[in-house]
Amino acid sequence: MNYFCVLIGSLLLTTSGILAPHDAVAADQRGTGDLGIVVERAAGRIQIFDSSLRTKLASVSELGDLSHASAVFSRDARYAYVFGRDGGISKVDLLTGNLEKRVVQAGNSIGGAISQDGKMVAVSNYEPGGVRVFDAGTLEPLADIPTGSKVVGLVDAPDQRFVFSLYDLGEIWLVDMSVPAAPKITKYPNIGQNPYDALITPDGRYYVAGLFGEDGMALLDLWHPDKGVRRILDGYGRGEEPLPVYKMPHLEGVAIAGKNAFLPAVGRHEILVVDMDNDWHEVGRIPVHGQAVFAVARPDGRQIWVNFAHPANDTVQVIDAATLKVVHSIKPGPTVLHLEFTPRGEQVWISVRDADRVDVYDTRSMALLGSLPADKPSGIFMTARAHRIGY
Repeated sequence: MNYFCVLIGSLLLTTSGILAPHDAVAADQRGTGDLGIVVERAAGRIQIFDSSLRTKLASVSELGDLSHASAVFSRDARYAYVFGRDGGISKVDLLTGNLEKRVVQAGNSIGGAISQDGKMVAVSNYEPGGVRVFDAGTLEPLADIPTGSKVVGLVDAPDQRFVFSLYDLGEIWLVDMSVPAAPKITKYPNIGQNPYDALITPDGRYYVAGLFGEDGMALLDLWHPDKGVRRILDGYGRGEEPLPVYKMPHLEGVAIAGKNAFLPAVGRHEILVVDMDNDWHEVGRIPVHGQAVFAVARPDGRQIWVNFAHPANDTVQVIDAATLKVVHSIKPGPTVLHLEFTPRGEQVWISVRDADRVDVYDTRSMALLGSLPADKPSGIFMTARAHRIGY
């Protein structure tokens, strides 16, 4: 018995001796929840940053044409998948700053999405069109979905589905990827002319495609996909002469505050306010500084931050979601391209392309907290997106 006790004691000492160095190593490791990336579009490079310290951690280059780049994150928020305009998809390790793998899968790509379980990455293409799906771990191909059209507005949806729109054909496709080798496709034709982008609501229920060819939007209720697509905001510009469109609005910011959605109006200096609980009817319009590009809700929904197309692209305005009024305007500098909130919304990061920097503002005081140098920055993406639908 005494020998047994001595043996157990010896094993415990040995085990604790093994664990001590492991714990020391673990203490030097870090999480990824406050990390993000800035796309340096002209350089074909991304910058990895720490949003808590507002500092650059690393740069990753040789990512191809990033002129319209976007990114999604792995389920554990360690890896960024960067989608380049040249059809490239790059998997980047945020902790080591290494480019793990890069695949050029098409000739002209416009964005991507990651599946609900984090195991598949889908890419939407202009040339040759269609959607291609890859294994998120290896970037090996899993499925090729030809469409005969440019694909826009690709998002992930609950139940292992992807949704996207066809610019040339005026259709929405819903793809069930439960069996990756045999995608199940439901097509919704005649949704309207030239869908240019789309959003999915944060709860994953509604997919809304904007229409460039006409005033209106197309809505698909993913709880009841059998009911088909219906038109909302039909003819919102009726009787008015549309302005020249210098840059297409983006819908993926998903400006949702309470029961209202805030949507840029194509060719107008207005944000449309839509009551989602009232059959998506328009309940107001907010005059703004110019043609809105992004209308992005702070995570708590109280504020909507809006940036604008040329020639008003040096300005950002803040809308109060309670009063539906613009309550603050700032001028970060020439060519503001993107806005991204920290996970709980106390800061907003703004890319100022032609000033070669990213500005960080306090969303309560509106004070400028600091700036991060960046070479022609465009998209800003934080790892909190890893755990949100449609990001």
